[in-house]
Amino acid sequence: RALGVPVYSSAVFNFVPKTAMDFYRAVAAGDSDTTNRLLDDFFLPYLEIRNRKAGYAVSIVKAGAKLVGHDAGPVRAPLTDLTGEEMEMLNALIKKLGPQ
Repeated sequence: RALGVPVYSSAVFNFVPKTAMDFYRAVAAGDSDTTNRLLDDFFLPYLEIRNRKAGYAVSIVKAGAKLVGHDAGPVRAPLTDLTGEEMEMLNALIKKLGPQ
């Protein structure tokens, strides 16, 4: 919004579309309470997982899609899939959000 761009694109639309739209609407409306809640409850913990390893920007999206029933298979080398522990962490974040 500060850049004059009225929309945004996020890979999380692939597996938590309601949350992605809620975030967009909150930012567009200037609803900082909702924006900050979603940042704290989902986006920042999501980024902590994503930033653990180079290439995880792709891996975490595929993992999220798999967790919600849209398995697109493993990532291709040289990328690596999330570990079991990281999958559990991501699954907990997704479950915490509720139905999408």
